[in-house]
Amino acid sequence: FVLLDGSQKTTDDLKGRVTLVNFCATSCTTCVSEMPDLAATHTKYHARGFDTLAVAMSYAPPAYVVNFAQSRKLPFPVAIDNTGAVAKAWGEVALTPTTYVVDKRGQIVKRYIGSPDFAELHRLIEKLLAEA
Repeated sequence: FVLLDGSQKTTDDLKGRVTLVNFCATSCTTCVSEMPDLAATHTKYHARGFDTLAVAMSYAPPAYVVNFAQSRKLPFPVAIDNTGAVAKAWGEVALTPTTYVVDKRGQIVKRYIGSPDFAELHRLIEKLLAEA
């Protein structure tokens, strides 16, 4: 993942924490409308070992993505998938939003296509955070 600040993250960097990886686009109304809930989820669980990573799809104009992240003061890192390689590596992600929940071992435990049921998502996060 190449983050907006130019730094890089790999899937190995996700290990040891429960992570939500959200593939999104600034042109996707569902993506835009779920961002406040994703931000609130991140804020609620971050101190307990939870991370969030948003991945903008290759067709999202980088300037729009930067503006979106800054104007909404997103509390988590945002990556831009310039080549589409990240979406491909995560199972040919084509629809947005597509959200993955990854456990502490780096295994994908849940995939949501469309906006998740946040009450269910929070139960899953709490269960995964409780695992050793």
